[in-house]
Amino acid sequence: MTFKPKVALSQDFLGQLAKLPSGIYAKVMKWATQFQADPTSSGINYENIKGARDPNLKSVRVDNDWRGIVFKPTKGDVYVLLYVDHHDEAYRWAENKRLAINPVTGAMQLVVLEQVVQQESVPEATTAPPGVEDEVKATLSTPLFAALSDHELMSLGVPEELIAPVRAVATEGGLDAIQARLPVEAYEGLFLVHAGDTVSQILTSRETRVDREIDIEDFAASLETPEAQSRFVVVEDDDAMRSIMNAPLAQWRVFLHPTQKKLASGDRSGPMRVLGQAGTGKTVLAMHRARWLAENRTPDGQKVLFTTFTKNLAGDIQQNLRSLCSAQAMAKIEVVNLDAWVGAFIRSRKLEHRIVYDRKQDAARQAWESALATKDSSLDLPDDFYEQELEQVILAQGITTLAQYRVARRTGRGVVLSRAKRDAVWPVFEEYRGQLASRKLKEVDDAYREVAEIIASEAQVAGESYTPPYSAIVIDETQDLGPQALTLLRAMIPAGENDLFFVGDGHQRIYSRNRAIMSRCGIEIRGRSRKLYLNYRTTDEIRKQAVALLEGCEIDDLDGGSDEDNRYKSLSHGPAPKLTQVDGIESATQETIAFVNEWRAGHAPEVPLSLCVITASTKVRDAMARELENAGLACVTIDAQNNHANAVNVVHLATMHRAKGLEFDCVVVVAPTSYLGDPADTDNQRKLLYVALTRAKRGALLLQVP
Repeated sequence: MTFKPKVALSQDFLGQLAKLPSGIYAKVMKWATQFQADPTSSGINYENIKGARDPNLKSVRVDNDWRGIVFKPTKGDVYVLLYVDHHDEAYRWAENKRLAINPVTGAMQLVVLEQVVQQESVPEATTAPPGVEDEVKATLSTPLFAALSDHELMSLGVPEELIAPVRAVATEGGLDAIQARLPVEAYEGLFLVHAGDTVSQILTSRETRVDREIDIEDFAASLETPEAQSRFVVVEDDDAMRSIMNAPLAQWRVFLHPTQKKLASGDRSGPMRVLGQAGTGKTVLAMHRARWLAENRTPDGQKVLFTTFTKNLAGDIQQNLRSLCSAQAMAKIEVVNLDAWVGAFIRSRKLEHRIVYDRKQDAARQAWESALATKDSSLDLPDDFYEQELEQVILAQGITTLAQYRVARRTGRGVVLSRAKRDAVWPVFEEYRGQLASRKLKEVDDAYREVAEIIASEAQVAGESYTPPYSAIVIDETQDLGPQALTLLRAMIPAGENDLFFVGDGHQRIYSRNRAIMSRCGIEIRGRSRKLYLNYRTTDEIRKQAVALLEGCEIDDLDGGSDEDNRYKSLSHGPAPKLTQVDGIESATQETIAFVNEWRAGHAPEVPLSLCVITASTKVRDAMARELENAGLACVTIDAQNNHANAVNVVHLATMHRAKGLEFDCVVVVAPTSYLGDPADTDNQRKLLYVALTRAKRGALLLQVP
């Protein structure tokens, strides 16, 4: 029996592929497909690279000028497409590279063999990480990682060849200076150590074993490690090759951080929660988890439910899942936002009530006004007290009787209510529900609660014969879901292996009334909680500015605890966001035009620059659109029906709520000055600003208007 050699593609190869002119791209596609079919073919002319530090790196001709750089082993059957460029540039790239296996983790790593002082020039549109120049010049006597052994450094992912430069690092800026040379897991591990974690804690969180004997020449085995799979992908056939190469920028479909890779696959003993700031890849992880569950743990007759809070996010996720999953896997995944799911359930049971999503509209407003007319005037409580009490206590806790209200928790409500006062307040809520019922209406939290009760009742009646429709439920943007929503999700699937998988971020909680504690909703995550620390979207400068906006705001961990910020880090750097005070829409428009022109002027034309103006209201959004169009800029507005993701060479415009879940190269955030008032009074507004600012990948401008 003959074995077909393994062919893998590297991240660098795909990244370079996206920059190729169309004529060369077609040639590279043809060459790579033929290479994948048989890398040992006599028709492939491997050439040695003069001066290359790794004799296994070879050059392969694409045409007279273009060359591919390939790893061709002296033994074994693994071939890796590493890079493609003009002849001279390709050779220069290969000279100081070495493909090696980490002797502790077993991961295949592309090592850059150069001195720390040999810094590459910084692109015009970016700036060097803070402290890089100082670190290059300085020889400080207190290295950050002096206490770690070589084995510990390699267990974090540091290549053996880079131990010496890592040991020379004395500041966080120095670590950033060598980031480009380090595998992503090594950089993450080192900054977590610098933040105070132990090597043991990091490896336990990663679920990484470092107690096995490693064959440093077995590249086939190395490709099976999650660390190697975060930068190399094996292609089994022509279809897989074409699928990956036809979308070289969609690397999220192929490459996952090692921690993400492990969380996306494998069995979990119960509910799992993953936290991470904006840009850390939570949604990507959730989609890969849904695919793995659909492919491996979902029998015929069941599906994986992927749900989130808003309709537009669910639509984006469904579209992305279609590009990630096979038709067979996609047939076993249902994507729907939770409100829509509840509405469909109510219709399927032929229940007559419609759900109230806005209490200030039509019949719901009339019901609320009628309820307020019954309030006890002797209490001297304002109308907004009753509305907040309804949302934060009555609906959130599923309270349906006076007896329950008398003993209900009212943490954070400010006004203390004695038992007598609670008795006097309660009739307003009772009247409101009665008024809604007479109009065949129901508050969304009450609908969640009653649907959960129906599901529990049906399961109890069915007994052992009950089979839930879902094998697992994956939940994105968990921070937006309130207690009744989480209680419903718990009721929708029996507790057990792989049942619930949550991803979320307390920094992005823009619906404060929905704050929930998972354990109080029947969801026990102890021992099954992880964090994603690396930000792949936003530069560290933008990330830090966005986090600074939240100073003084409480950031929770979705389960009654607090999240912290000192362990998060971005992989990219760029200019710090500008914060500018303007006197109105016209001034904001002029600042926006200058910002757009500056970024467009400095941008390479191969890939269009994506830009978005994000506002606090539709009124300001539409006013900005008119002003920008009058100035000659093409604009498209993002709404509930379409995010216009395929529109290029335009300026997108969106509200802060609508921009959630999207990303752009550059954003302009237009916000009222009042959004940056006392953090105690502007918690929601500051988190909206955080969400808006972190939509940016490279550049950001925050404009404050009166």
